[in-house]
Amino acid sequence: MAHALRGPVLAALLIVSFEIPAHAQSYQVWPEVSTFVKLNDKMRFYFLATTVKEERESTEGEFGPNFDFYLKPLRNKHRALSMFGLDESKSRLVMVRIGYRYIHPYTGDSPDEHRGVLEVTPRHNLPGGVLVSDRNRMDFRSIEGEYSWRYRNRLTVEREFSIGHFKPSPYIRGEVYYDSRYDKWSRNALIGGSTFPITRHFELEGYLEHQNDSGGSSNRTVNAVGVVANLYF
Repeated sequence: MAHALRGPVLAALLIVSFEIPAHAQSYQVWPEVSTFVKLNDKMRFYFLATTVKEERESTEGEFGPNFDFYLKPLRNKHRALSMFGLDESKSRLVMVRIGYRYIHPYTGDSPDEHRGVLEVTPRHNLPGGVLVSDRNRMDFRSIEGEYSWRYRNRLTVEREFSIGHFKPSPYIRGEVYYDSRYDKWSRNALIGGSTFPITRHFELEGYLEHQNDSGGSSNRTVNAVGVVANLYF
């Protein structure tokens, strides 16, 4: 299983963005609502509503349905995969996601985008209750009738802690992007955050992300604060 975790790694309904053109930087806030509905023991429905800033001159809303498929739960000796209670996918050896995303600009004049998403995420538990996830994602993009694709590899290391009845799960992530439009690794991101279970069906997540984008004619740096409401049914 450890071999499945190798890879080239180190990686929201309105964005508030303050641009500083001289330094090619922006500071943003990314709110997001993610809703998960369990269909059976091997499948769930996931709907995403968030914001992105895929292009340099616009802010876009991203919406879309997804279906997640699991392998059987991993029997493990380190117990890590029996934790992380609200997100059932973290107790599974592999998750496969098939989805569709519609991206519509709120600002600027960028065109709409239709995007197919395919993800495969193997997980591995380490001693001490540490969980490692290696998400491999393909984006199949259609922008004004022009097709392109993008590969994204994201490594996550996380651990659940107990503080009384409160069980936050801090994590660190690294992600890299290969974009066929530029024929190169065009973006990388470092993320640190945590999830905070509030009720049996509601989890709040917060994170900080530092992103470098070398696609296009000039480099760009994004520093973002993300706030996510995760709903589980």
